[in-house]
Amino acid sequence: MKSKLTKILILSQLFVSLFVHSECGGLEEMYKWRQIAFDQLQENGSDGIAFPDEETSNHLNQERLSALRSNYVAYNNVPMGVTHAKGKLITTIPRRNPGIPATLSYISTKSPKGTSPSFRAFPNYQTNELHPEGLPDENRIVSVYRTRFDACNRLWFIDTGTLEYNGTIQVQRPSIWIVDMNTEQRIRRFEIPESIVQPGHGLASITIDVDSNNCDGAFAYIPDLLTYRLYVYSFEQNRLWRFAHNYFSFDPLHGDFDVIGLQYQWNDGIFSITMGRRNPDGYRSVFFHPMVSVSEFVVNSRTLQNETASQRSNHGRDFMKLGDRGVNTQSAMHDFDQQSGVMFYSQVAVNGISCWNSAKPYTPQNHALLERNDVTMIYPGDLNVDESGTLWVLTNSMIRFIYDRIDPTVYNFRIWRANARDIVRGTVCSLGR
Repeated sequence: MKSKLTKILILSQLFVSLFVHSECGGLEEMYKWRQIAFDQLQENGSDGIAFPDEETSNHLNQERLSALRSNYVAYNNVPMGVTHAKGKLITTIPRRNPGIPATLSYISTKSPKGTSPSFRAFPNYQTNELHPEGLPDENRIVSVYRTRFDACNRLWFIDTGTLEYNGTIQVQRPSIWIVDMNTEQRIRRFEIPESIVQPGHGLASITIDVDSNNCDGAFAYIPDLLTYRLYVYSFEQNRLWRFAHNYFSFDPLHGDFDVIGLQYQWNDGIFSITMGRRNPDGYRSVFFHPMVSVSEFVVNSRTLQNETASQRSNHGRDFMKLGDRGVNTQSAMHDFDQQSGVMFYSQVAVNGISCWNSAKPYTPQNHALLERNDVTMIYPGDLNVDESGTLWVLTNSMIRFIYDRIDPTVYNFRIWRANARDIVRGTVCSLGR
């Protein structure tokens, strides 16, 4: 009896500890949606909240507005990515289903907490509209998974050029877009050659390596989860090259998932790339992992930025295994907080967010599960830390959407935030431990 009571007390203390941590420094639910509504498209009584007093370049003539509204399928709009950029939360909805009026949108950070603000097409609906005859158009965006904002006030993203429904339709070549967020004008569109990339829908994320004192010296690192390749783009040279390595492939021992009672098997390879602090020589560690894996790998940016190195058949020990996270720690996106040195990552097998302090060895005991919830955090699809040290997370119930059905009467999509330093306090990731 005494032993049983002791166990109850220990579990109670653990619950209190977790509860206090969540309340004091955990993720803060900022916005939530049952279904996504778009500014100028929503009908009366929709879930969205419009702010008509805000300036917008999305004014539409009645004919185009009517066409967008008639083709809009609310249920099919599942947000995938979020990035904070100059007072806007840039959101993405890849075109994996018909009825999506804008693959790239935004909401204002001035939107009241706890509300369901309407999405606004970014930079406008015209750029997001598909060509009426299904033709390629370099001035239109077909499908975007995730975006990133760099130290030079530029937004980067990959237009996969692909519609992923009714079979996979490659409307146009995948391309890298770079937008000046001061003017919201496109700086450059780089069309990726077919000799380097064939299908575009494996390009689900992009990471930017740049020093704010040398904006033209930027490099973009792009993982391909389908073909298991890593692409490097040089802004200065306006060239792209690719690396191949066994570490980019998925681990078949970790491909079986059982999430919220749904069983499925995935084979996604290299999925997310993030970077450590810059070294005195100007280079840095570049961390990466396949989604279907519990391992993290690392390579120096000096190697990636060397196009000649990409042509080698053997990379020696340039690519290294950093370590393992532990059981059921398959991860989609991760990001490295430059201020604290803590890496944050999503855990898609347990619907949670975890961390690792880079000052410690990459072993299971040095990882902490910060938050998890099988109701409100189903599939954390994107995660990144902005320049102010704020962690942003998007969860989207995608597992239920793919393998079951989402309930449009309950909240399915959420954007969360946390102070990157506060959320790790009291955990193995905290700075003083």
